[in-house]
Amino acid sequence: MFQKLIRSEAALRRHSEAPFAAERERYLQHCADLGATYATLRQKGTELLWIARLLDKNAPQGVSAEQLEEVVRRRTSVHKGRTTAQRVINIARPWLRFLGWWREQPIEVPFQGLLNRYITWMRDERGFTTESVRQLQCQAKMFLQWYAKNRRQLSDLRPADIDHYFASEGIQRWSRISTRNVASALRMFFRYAAKRGVCDGRLANTIRSPRVYALESLPFAPSWSDVQKILAVTLTAARHDVRDRAILMLLAIYGMRSGEVASLRLDQLDWQHRKIRLFRLKRRQPQTYPLIPSVAEALARYIDTVRPRTSHQQVFIGLNAPQRPLTHGAIYRAVSKRFRALDIRVPHRGPHALRHACAARLVADGLTLKEIGDHLGHRSTSATRIYAKVDLIALREVGDFDLGDLQ
Repeated sequence: MFQKLIRSEAALRRHSEAPFAAERERYLQHCADLGATYATLRQKGTELLWIARLLDKNAPQGVSAEQLEEVVRRRTSVHKGRTTAQRVINIARPWLRFLGWWREQPIEVPFQGLLNRYITWMRDERGFTTESVRQLQCQAKMFLQWYAKNRRQLSDLRPADIDHYFASEGIQRWSRISTRNVASALRMFFRYAAKRGVCDGRLANTIRSPRVYALESLPFAPSWSDVQKILAVTLTAARHDVRDRAILMLLAIYGMRSGEVASLRLDQLDWQHRKIRLFRLKRRQPQTYPLIPSVAEALARYIDTVRPRTSHQQVFIGLNAPQRPLTHGAIYRAVSKRFRALDIRVPHRGPHALRHACAARLVADGLTLKEIGDHLGHRSTSATRIYAKVDLIALREVGDFDLGDLQ
């Protein structure tokens, strides 16, 4: 691998004769197989040469965070650039993990066994989606970490402790809706724990949620003109713009959820019949849409010219090595940066804002709530009712109604 990256005989000798040459070369080949560019491999190779010289000869027995900090200190004493320290860490740690030399810092999670069983129960017995399991696990984990500070068992947990958690952790941080969601998540966790004999079975019923009125707020949708501005700035040849344009159109035109975009596979695009087949997460059933020309063009351009060559079947792949399918967080960042760049002011700047914009557009076009709910993949029309509040044309008709005719 060194010979592919280095042309100078002197430089090739330096790389080959320095410590851990075989381990460095093997890792660089691994990065190349994942799609790393020539420039990236050159940078990794140069930095790994420095790191290898600064590592202790006993590195194969394990490298701790403290030892890596010492490498960083010695490296920055030679090169004092602002980004040197972070670059050393970003290159050294994946290399050490690849070799199995990195000593992970033990992260102590209280009641980990119970939490693991709870996750398995939600996934295997209740059949929750991956995102639902993640969110419910996160709420339970945060409470357990907070409670563990008192070094008490869950059998000693009392309603006053739960009240104190909401008062101390939620004040000035959680909205009423967030507080309701936390309360609901903890009720489920305590019911599960009670059935396993871990805590008092009456605890779950003592948790009260704040009152949240149905349809009390407006959907946080940008205007359709703002959506058009976001799409317009992606009409370039830049790789990220080509990929993000396809993502943005799926969110804004089909009202897809970020999880549905992330999980979209190549075999769900039927080019011959101009169809796109989705699996709606909430409905838990497939749904077929026509693949409209503008979206088909954006997807085809991304897949043909930008999408990395990979064995992954997901449509959207990270453009930088290691090239893996995009996560929910990556899609959120791709969308939110477009809102920030154009200074579009809406309460939320993530993928769901574009889903709301899609619904508002359908309302303005005169579709019924049933038709809108079907398009968005809602399980019932109750989830779609909030969009009746943005039907400004219908509201104006009510406002123009002359009550005098009724006298």
